[in-house]
Amino acid sequence: MSLVRLNIKGISYSQTQNGAYALILNELDGDRKLPIVIGAFEAQSIAIALEKEIRPPRPLTHDLFKNFSDRFDIVVKQVIIHKLVDGVFYSSLICERDNIEEIIDARTSDAIALALRFDAPIFTYKNILDKAGIYLKVDPTKEEDPDNILIEDILNEDIELEPSQDDYFSKTVEELHNLLDEAVTNEDYEKAAKIRDEISKR
Repeated sequence: MSLVRLNIKGISYSQTQNGAYALILNELDGDRKLPIVIGAFEAQSIAIALEKEIRPPRPLTHDLFKNFSDRFDIVVKQVIIHKLVDGVFYSSLICERDNIEEIIDARTSDAIALALRFDAPIFTYKNILDKAGIYLKVDPTKEEDPDNILIEDILNEDIELEPSQDDYFSKTVEELHNLLDEAVTNEDYEKAAKIRDEISKR
């Protein structure tokens, strides 16, 4: 399977869902975008890495990982988004130490936050881009600006966001337990925590 290189276009936001962000990746030699829904913490970490002039007073989690890796001569060479299952992207960090290469499983948002700190390229497979890539309709009167791309624009392209906490209210306890099992299986612990909170309220 052929790899396609991606660039970070920007981070979009939701005007209707509080705390919902989407990372917009753009294929290097094309017009398709790959939107990936991420959490607020990861969005902040990626935004800080994109804005080179912003220096947090203490290291963020991804900065700590970078400092740790530098100390032990570990280099992240590239990130590959290698799988898409039920709307969840799976990624790998390709790392190297003493000329020995290791592949480490990672959440896509974490992998990209680290790729930025290591100046590592980001790739996905062509079949994933064929399946999940979209062409965002941009107002021709405006310059294309990732800050003007809202998650609502992505929704218009039939890309599903995960349900908000309010959506869990209408589910039965049994349905919530099934969703919780699915979230844990997919290693989506942020979603699992929200579902667990809703179950606890019942």
